[in-house]
Amino acid sequence: MSTPTKGIGRLVQFGIAKEATRGTSPAAPTYYVPWSDGLLEEKFENVVDTESYGIVEDSANISRALNYAEGTIKVPVTDQSFGLWLLSLLGVDTPALHSGETTVYDHVFTVLEGSLTPTLSAFIHDPIAAQDYAHANGVVKKLSIDAALKKYAEASIDLLTMKGVQITSLTPSQSQENRFVPQMITFKQASNIAGLSSATPIQIKSLKIDAERNYAQDDNAVFGLDHPADFVGKEVKITGSIEAIMRGESDFKTIALANTPQAVLIDLKNTSVTLGTAANPELQIELAKVFYTDYSLPRKVKDLVYQTVKFEAVYSITDALMAKITNTNVVASY
Repeated sequence: MSTPTKGIGRLVQFGIAKEATRGTSPAAPTYYVPWSDGLLEEKFENVVDTESYGIVEDSANISRALNYAEGTIKVPVTDQSFGLWLLSLLGVDTPALHSGETTVYDHVFTVLEGSLTPTLSAFIHDPIAAQDYAHANGVVKKLSIDAALKKYAEASIDLLTMKGVQITSLTPSQSQENRFVPQMITFKQASNIAGLSSATPIQIKSLKIDAERNYAQDDNAVFGLDHPADFVGKEVKITGSIEAIMRGESDFKTIALANTPQAVLIDLKNTSVTLGTAANPELQIELAKVFYTDYSLPRKVKDLVYQTVKFEAVYSITDALMAKITNTNVVASY
């Protein structure tokens, strides 16, 4: 008798691709993305027949009403595939050649002022189960970037898709993308976006950014389907937190107590890698108008004094935006 094969997560590969037609998966992923936790789980909702049949048993039938999939996937923040997550979440990509370059591009991601952002297909290649799946019509509900000392910057992606469809076995081709470590991250703040370039960087110990687009499953408006007709986006919200060594009250405390809005720049730039002639892989997050919503300064006798600040970004009427994220890489178009 043969020993059953047992699955381990490290053998499973995960891929994503932008959909040319909404809800239709391409033949294969554009990128296979390294992942460390999560992936997609099949979800479903049922309707229970609870009417009386002259018996004491609580039900006589269960019918399937809805199928979909969702999950939280942990991935590294990289210079190429990460743009697809940003495109799905924010909605608009405006690419242009990076200044002085012919093969390096700046992708400027901004918030789509509408409800239908570009969709992604997610692919799962599982050699143990010997069955691969494609999940169409995927949307990013939430993207969290987490950076801390002695770790690569990583992201958690909350993904919502249609249920998986069995496909012919994929032949994954994993490529190495450029990543970012804390030494490559710069934090700045200024009274407005124009002042960020000349602002003095503030040394921070850790940061987290949560960007989310609230989605409604458009399943109740359409008869005849056992899956959502689509995923309709609603409001966009960006929050976060920062931890820094206390150097003086002017960094955060004075601004937080006065409720003074700030423009914020979080710049992840890998200067160890050269793209084209003189460019570097980069992810530049600009928030036009940020309010510090909580300030904490715990003190311990034997420890350094750290300050923790929570923030929320709002729409700046002056700048006509909430957020602008510029991704510099060698991808011409998403």
